[in-house]
Amino acid sequence: MVALTHLLTSLLTLSTSLAHALPSTTPETVLVPRQLSNPSPGCGKSPFGSGVRTVNVNGRQRQFIVRVPNNYNPNRSYRLIFAFHWVGGTMNDISSGGTDRELWSYYGMQRNAGESAILVAPQGINNGWANNGGEDVAFVDAMIRHIEDALCVNQRQRFSLGFSYGGSMTFSLACSRAREFRGVAVIGGGQLSGCSGGNDPVAYLGIHGVWDGTLNVGQGRAMRDRFVRNNGCQNTNAPEPARGSGIHIKTNFNGCRSGYPVTWIPFDGGHWPGAVDNGPESGARSWVPGEIWNFFTQSQLAN
Repeated sequence: MVALTHLLTSLLTLSTSLAHALPSTTPETVLVPRQLSNPSPGCGKSPFGSGVRTVNVNGRQRQFIVRVPNNYNPNRSYRLIFAFHWVGGTMNDISSGGTDRELWSYYGMQRNAGESAILVAPQGINNGWANNGGEDVAFVDAMIRHIEDALCVNQRQRFSLGFSYGGSMTFSLACSRAREFRGVAVIGGGQLSGCSGGNDPVAYLGIHGVWDGTLNVGQGRAMRDRFVRNNGCQNTNAPEPARGSGIHIKTNFNGCRSGYPVTWIPFDGGHWPGAVDNGPESGARSWVPGEIWNFFTQSQLAN
């Protein structure tokens, strides 16, 4: 599914270099956190259907794919889940599920959600998420407004996930939009898309291969630890599997603020999103989608 390691490395290096070339004073577009309501303004309205949508972000046309549940009810508020593609990937890769089709669509969220969530696959500039000057965070703000003005969303149930560069973008949202998102899942990510703010709590799930040669697991630990601190969690022993063990190990950090859990799942593997214990990567057979869905839908994230 995602075997372009050399492409990943070269494009990530280029994107990082471009981001570093910007003046350090370049401001990121800031959306003042609003008092969230439930339901969104789109509840009760005639909805748009599934497909490609376009929004204008600071004069640039940005596209994304929305999947509206087949049995959509305009009087029911739905979870809203953003799924960000990897470097070199596309919104179509996310929505289609690639060779695993609907079993891996939106990183398996379509299969796990059934018809209970509105799913979004944004398209990155040059197939990446450099977030220069906060332009990709502004894109997310615009998508939220566009979707929630037309569809019925539970504004307390927004989530984001992504792999690699998409995980980096999700981490950026955890930093800058923690008051807008209920929870995030970062798969094999790094701090490549910025971290404006980064002091508010948000429910955080990190998944990372212990011998990831593209974005080292140490980067995943550092990103996790920011939200261990923000969420008021206790220092917790978080063991990681040995290379060759063929397993993953899940740790739920202790003492976190109610409603702001931190979970860490390192696995015996490299830079891939669809980890399978004792087997090759497979989105269709991976344990990853189930873990993410269970994290997003746990009872302490219900409000």
